[in-house]
Order: sequence, then C-alpha cells, then structure tokens
Amino acid sequence: MDQAMRWLNPPPEWSYEQGVLRLRTGDKTDFWRETFYGFVRDSGHLYHREVTGDFTARVSFRGAYEALYDQAGLMLRLDADNWIKAGIEYTDGLQHLSVVVTRDASDWSVLPLPEAPQEIDLRLTRHGSAVRVQFSVAGRPWQMVRLAHLPAKDPAMVGMMACSPERSGFEVRFRDFAVGPAIARDLHA
Repeated sequence: MDQAMRWLNPPPEWSYEQGVLRLRTGDKTDFWRETFYGFVRDSGHLYHREVTGDFTARVSFRGAYEALYDQAGLMLRLDADNWIKAGIEYTDGLQHLSVVVTRDASDWSVLPLPEAPQEIDLRLTRHGSAVRVQFSVAGRPWQMVRLAHLPAKDPAMVGMMACSPERSGFEVRFRDFAVGPAIARDLHA
C-alpha cells in the first residue's frame, strides 16, 4: 500500500494489492452540494494523496453499475465546498461520463456512453486554476470532456472516488492510479 494515500470516508470493504484498489461502497454515499436537490452530502469514498502545484492524475477503472447514480472516477478536492469529481455515473439506464464541479454549490454535466465500456481511462490535469478532464476508452485518443475553474489552492487532495447514493454494495476496481507532472497545455491536437 502507498503510504502517501489516505481515506476520506473509508468504505466498509476495500483492499489494495499490487496497484489495484477494490472497494464496495457504503449505504447512500455521495458528494453533492445544494443545487436542484437542496441537500449537502459529503459521505462518498475518496482514496487520495496530497498534491501541490500543477499535476496530472490518471487511473483506469471499472464498476458494476446497476443502480441510479452509481459512480466512480477521480476527485480533486480542496475542501468540503470546493472540488471536482469526474468519472462514470449510471443514470437513465446508461453509463454516462459525468463531471461535477463544486464551488459552494454543485453543477453536473453528463455525456451518455451508449456502448458501456468494460473499463475506462480517466485523467485530470491542473494548470493553475484550470482543471482539464479527459477520458479514453479501449486505447482511443484522449477526449476532453470538461475544462473547469477551481481555485489554485495548495495543498489539495486527488484520488479515486466512488459513491452509491441510492444503495450500498456498489463494487469498483481501480488500477494504475498515478500522479505526475502536468501534461502539456495544448488543448487541440
């Protein structure tokens, strides 16, 4: 286990062996603030490390998506009021590429994935106060899904996130989580 990694809200069941994190979510876990629903939830599971400055975080993951809002991916967190979570979220019977940006209140954007991928690669890059979220499926080129603002506050937390707002027992497998220097600022190939 990487000694730099810590839990925010550890799940009831998890293991970490040879670069693979497996977990099963607790009951009705989520990260959300105010917008539309009017509630605040800060109970999702985040296995994270501290970061400073610009960086790129990357992970490959898969989940047993079955219930509304089952979700897994990456999270960049400054504090309970300022964070970004990105990954796959199950809604309307499909896996969606989902990004929630929270600066006091949450917003939510989704991109339906009609062909549910077995596994997805996700990366999140911070350049100052700009955060770029990209994904790749089956080795295809990286595709940007969001460019968002989050204050450039240090230290921050970045890591693997999973939630199941409507149930418990959502199973997720993450592999090859890595944090390194920020990729080039070029947005267009």
